[in-house]
Amino acid sequence: MKQLLFRFCSCALLLIFSLGSLRAQTPRSYTSSEILLQLKKLNTVGSVLYIAAHPDDENTRLIAYLANEKCLRTGYLSLTRGDGGQNLIGPEQGVELGVIRTQELLAARRIDGGEQFFTRAYDFGYSKTPKETFQKWNHDSVLSDVVWVIRNFRPDIIITRFATDGSGGHGHHTASAILAEEAFDAAGDPKRFPEQLQYVDVWQPRRLFYNATNRFRDPNADMSSFIRLDVGGYNPLLGKSYGEIAAESRSMHKSQGFGSAKQRGEYLEYFKPVKGDTAGLKDIFEGIDFTWKRVKGGEKVSTTLGKAISDFSPQRPEIITDALLGSLKMLRQLDMPKPMQEYWSNEITSTIFLCSGLFIETNCLTHSYSTKDKITLKTSIVNRGNLPVKIKSLDLPFGIYNSRADSGNLLSNATLNLQDSGNTFIPTRWRPSELYSYRRLSSLLYLGDDGSSIKHLFNESFADLSFMLQDIPLSYLYPVQYKWVDPEKGELYRPLVITPPVMINLPEDVSVFGEPTQKQIKVVIKAGKDSVNGTLSFSSPEEINAKIVVEEDKANPQFALAKLTSFNISPLSYNFQLDKKGQEKEFVFTISAPKESNVAALKFLATVNGVEYSKGIKEIKYDHIPIQTLFPKAEIKLIRLDVKKKLKRIGYIPGAGDEVAPCLTQLGYEVVTITDAMLTNENLNQFEAIVTGVRAYNTNEKLPQFKQKLMDYVAQGGNLIVQYNTNSWAGPLSSDIGPYKFKITRDRVTDENATVSFELPNHPVLNYPNKITAKDFEGWVQERCIYSAGEVDSNYVMPLSMADPDEKPNKGSLIIGKYGKGYFVYTGLVFFRELPAGVPGAYRLFVNILELGK
Repeated sequence: MKQLLFRFCSCALLLIFSLGSLRAQTPRSYTSSEILLQLKKLNTVGSVLYIAAHPDDENTRLIAYLANEKCLRTGYLSLTRGDGGQNLIGPEQGVELGVIRTQELLAARRIDGGEQFFTRAYDFGYSKTPKETFQKWNHDSVLSDVVWVIRNFRPDIIITRFATDGSGGHGHHTASAILAEEAFDAAGDPKRFPEQLQYVDVWQPRRLFYNATNRFRDPNADMSSFIRLDVGGYNPLLGKSYGEIAAESRSMHKSQGFGSAKQRGEYLEYFKPVKGDTAGLKDIFEGIDFTWKRVKGGEKVSTTLGKAISDFSPQRPEIITDALLGSLKMLRQLDMPKPMQEYWSNEITSTIFLCSGLFIETNCLTHSYSTKDKITLKTSIVNRGNLPVKIKSLDLPFGIYNSRADSGNLLSNATLNLQDSGNTFIPTRWRPSELYSYRRLSSLLYLGDDGSSIKHLFNESFADLSFMLQDIPLSYLYPVQYKWVDPEKGELYRPLVITPPVMINLPEDVSVFGEPTQKQIKVVIKAGKDSVNGTLSFSSPEEINAKIVVEEDKANPQFALAKLTSFNISPLSYNFQLDKKGQEKEFVFTISAPKESNVAALKFLATVNGVEYSKGIKEIKYDHIPIQTLFPKAEIKLIRLDVKKKLKRIGYIPGAGDEVAPCLTQLGYEVVTITDAMLTNENLNQFEAIVTGVRAYNTNEKLPQFKQKLMDYVAQGGNLIVQYNTNSWAGPLSSDIGPYKFKITRDRVTDENATVSFELPNHPVLNYPNKITAKDFEGWVQERCIYSAGEVDSNYVMPLSMADPDEKPNKGSLIIGKYGKGYFVYTGLVFFRELPAGVPGAYRLFVNILELGK
């Protein structure tokens, strides 16, 4: 089972949660029908691994079918965590978006019954070719990760979502198919990645198929040579068809707008044989023994499990415990590879645990602690079943041992409540619950502290309960969590988080100066524990290592300042005292920008008892995933722009979520968020320009109703700038959005260094108030443009063109139409990435767009 994972030891069975599926989930109770389904899975030996590139690439209907109809162990290997995608539900991008999409994948697997795996590969955004993809990733590093998963998971069948011919479009898609085929051969070769063999054995899958799904194939294609499989069946134990389960699973990808309708009835999947023993196959499973007969001596295990299935009583699931314990003893005596023995020991023991009805949880009194904090943990053990359970001991994290758990037999429906003394301190060696990807991201690969592949994305704290069931020793390892009751949502859980003793939160990652003026940076210190005293100061980040020169005023030492390149910063430091955990104090640093363009960076430091801390704290909160706590670096980039502007007041219509409006505020514009009520009732002429956030027309269904008012605003002299939208099944447009017709395409330029040509060099947008040159397109991040305009009416002009290698020029990244006295602009240029990243040229060009005709 994917929620519970058990590891066999010589003296006991060690029960642990799969780290990939923990994430502070509310403890789940299984129905009798779900336990019966698990029993059927125990008597089916075999596995299938599905491989693709991103979260949401997986075929959830097929995964649900394989896991719950065929009862095969089914896994999805996503090469990336989706860091480079767009975000429909909020402003998070990059690593933070990858955190969200990781949790969405784990939530999807909890629904469809699959297991989830990743490689180290970072999603750097859309790629048009696998060649580019492998240039940015390290091919052999990612291949070794795929081989590692195969050698651990030991699939009989590998299925790819994409083909190697590029028909999947995205370079990552094609790369995933190429890596799958290479790994199919490499996993069974002891000469490939031999360093892995001290932990795992080589493994050769039987066959590999390409799954030609409807989404990524020509609907008119001849599929007669493909193997067909109807995956649209109904599972009476779950009360759902696989199309219904698939929709629930896929709808967890909310950040991508992938809510799906439930489907019922026949649904054919098509498979192209690619590698292995595929000659003459009429069924992808043909010739593979999925019974215990494939394991020497396994027939007895199968017979005993079969008896457990036949004897299973929905009203009394515990009556099959003896049969399950017997099958476990037989399994221990089989000569089989260690990963298989561990996996099946885990699965049988998890089913025993479910049949027993035992419930265990350990909760902390608050969700966060810091090192040297006192911590109190409360444990509740409830025997909801009919078998007596003997509780032996309880090992809690941080060195807490509770021998009082040895209470004799815990009878039916009895509860044992335990609480430690509360005199235990969090050891100083205990690492903060930090996201590994925030600690180190190198060469577009997630790395651990030693530079190796990371195994898990988070650190977590566990408790270990030892108990006896039918005289068999068991050990249950489970996460310590914080539980509370929300008046609206009811009982909720979140992970126990270990924080630094003090955290530093900055107002933004980038501070932009449009003029040689002073700006106050408000730095917030937050206590992770009681009684924290220290000094707040700053330095240059290690990777920049710029020299800071201190200029003292002997008459007034408090006015001493530091010079970093051409920026002046004062004061040099503050002393702080925080009495209570969670208390915050704000400190203001004044930064004076130079007259000339310049870039610098500051790293803020809180020194407590001689130890420097330089991390902030950020929580990502959405209802469909558990709360995620991150500790970003307390660093800020300082940019003095050479930019001219004249406008004062800008309106901003929010979209799916971006940080463009705060960036414009930093330039000195007064930016007002325009609501639907304002669009209905107020005069828009109060704004000199109006900008719509990314995908505003995809996310605000009322926005098309205001088209005439917006067009009247433009005709009267206003400028309306529409940032990218999509026009697909995931984000349809209900009407035209401009004064003249154009279509939103899927065209994009993914090379962030692609040459930009000025098709209309004398157009105002390239000249006023800022002269735009090729230098303004230097330093862009991830890509140039997405969802460009196409089939453009002749009333629009297209001043720019750009292209990825070996492609025709894309002229639809910026279209401008004069309408009455004002201008309508649609742009796929990725300002939503470039402005928060502090790209100077992107600011200068955006100002020119805002100030067209002004």
